[in-house]
Amino acid sequence: MTSYPWEAGTATGAGSYPGDDPGEALRTVLGELPELPHLPELPARGVGADMVGRTAGLLVDMPARVEPSGWRFSDRPGRDTLRSRDHLARDLDVLEELAGGHDGPFKIQVCGPWTLAAAIELRHGDRAIKDPGAVRDLAASLAEGAAAHVADVRRRLPAARIVLQLDEPGLPAALAGTVPTASGFSRLRAIEEPVAEDTLRTVIETACADGAAFPIVHCCARNVPYALLRGAGAKAISADLRLMPKRDDDAVGETIEAGTGLLLGAVPGTDAVLPSLQATAEPVKALWRRLGFPPARMAEQVVVTPACGMAGASPRYVRDALKRCRDTARMLLAAG
Repeated sequence: MTSYPWEAGTATGAGSYPGDDPGEALRTVLGELPELPHLPELPARGVGADMVGRTAGLLVDMPARVEPSGWRFSDRPGRDTLRSRDHLARDLDVLEELAGGHDGPFKIQVCGPWTLAAAIELRHGDRAIKDPGAVRDLAASLAEGAAAHVADVRRRLPAARIVLQLDEPGLPAALAGTVPTASGFSRLRAIEEPVAEDTLRTVIETACADGAAFPIVHCCARNVPYALLRGAGAKAISADLRLMPKRDDDAVGETIEAGTGLLLGAVPGTDAVLPSLQATAEPVKALWRRLGFPPARMAEQVVVTPACGMAGASPRYVRDALKRCRDTARMLLAAG
């Protein structure tokens, strides 16, 4: 069995939050998710605060800028790269101020290589994912940048166990060959699974070398490639529970049997009327019963989360949803 950095009956967030105040967002996270807090992302701040731009600022020797079509690699760092780095620097200063003494697991998020490659364009306009050489360079740059980011967070939180989440919502589309070209008029060729796995492994092994961080991959899309993610070195997989059809049962069961952790999105990520606590927990328990695993193992291996990032939610709903995640996780612990 994998040794998880979290305690049984734990909840956490996916990544993004509404608003533009990193202190307020982090206080909410620390208050509502004390067992496994994470560094909030605030895309409402603008360029460089979104998932892609935030990670583009971490890349080593691969600067990018914003064009009307989105992010594009450039010859030298410009104001967009600097904005991204400034946002993150401020977030880390706030983190050190508010949580410097945290002595449990702490999660940070970066965009994974395939989602990043599908989002950033080469200098001449094609998406980077179209060029195998560009993808290799991007993965190497991301691996180095993510490793430096992990080291920086470890320095600021010396007593914490760092959990690194790679966000790969675009990976299923890359594997299926449904990523649109830059023009949008056609689709790019599908990425072969061994190539996808090797590329992701490059980032995980470098960023998490020597136990620097516990690696998880977040994929809030349909057709999560569970076996590929495990093969790439993910020790936990984060997925939207509503997008886990019964046809995925074999893959999910193999994932559980392998000891891989599951971060299950059981609470809507945008404003909604929350059902009862029992109704929120039931899909998690139903999945576990259906697959035939011991109830006592459920709260150890499962972390309850929102379905995806919450940047589009209201601040009041965010607090209610995070509390519901925490209460659901504790209910799963009691059920075991």
